[in-house]
Amino acid sequence: MEKPGCNSSYSKKEIQQLRYLSREEAEAIEKELLEEFRFGQQQLLEILGHACAMAVAKVFPLHSLAKKQPTLLVVCGCEQNGAIGLACARHLRVFEYEPTIFYPKRSSNPLYRDFTTQCEKMDIPFLSYLPTEVQLISDAYNLVIDAVLGVEANLGEVAEPYISVLSTLKQIRIPLISLDVPSGWDVETGSSEGISPDVLVSLAAPKRCATRFMGKHHLVAGRFLPYDVQKKFELNLPEYTGTECVVSL
Repeated sequence: MEKPGCNSSYSKKEIQQLRYLSREEAEAIEKELLEEFRFGQQQLLEILGHACAMAVAKVFPLHSLAKKQPTLLVVCGCEQNGAIGLACARHLRVFEYEPTIFYPKRSSNPLYRDFTTQCEKMDIPFLSYLPTEVQLISDAYNLVIDAVLGVEANLGEVAEPYISVLSTLKQIRIPLISLDVPSGWDVETGSSEGISPDVLVSLAAPKRCATRFMGKHHLVAGRFLPYDVQKKFELNLPEYTGTECVVSL
């Protein structure tokens, strides 16, 4: 079958059921991108962070926010999902939102430290603690972005400060956006006891846990994937409109 051009999409006859990935499949796709297609780790994080910011802006454009100031809170973990959250916050700042970051356990990874420095240099504030009184969060921000735990997380090993962070996120009453995997969810089976995001942004392709997502908006950020990767893993990604890098399911 002829490969579509860079701005093409599959014809309706070619659309098949969207693939929901296991942890192993998600890791295999990342390995393929890094080793076979020579993507850099920082490049991938930057692409995904930008796509997440685009998804936030798509669902919550500036003019739609309830508060006069376009404030939002980005809660970041110390692994890859947290780094994507840092990149997302920086792009949102460029889009004229006013992000604040809570990053309770900073990574020693030099690449992740670079993302932290970039946010600091752009005068994005970092919270020293996360209020346990959720009303304080609701009063200060329009929405919260969950970038705490990702595909790599082992729920049996989750410890403080993340146990307390998840306890607070479960009580959030303003819109909550999760990046790739809602924190506290098993990547394959989901969770009935985890957080309940209003928006899920699946990275590259949805994970199996996304079949249990009951929120209002599910978006996929996978347009950057080379066609051969999409074909090899039979992702059957949806059509993207124009030059958009995210699509709503």
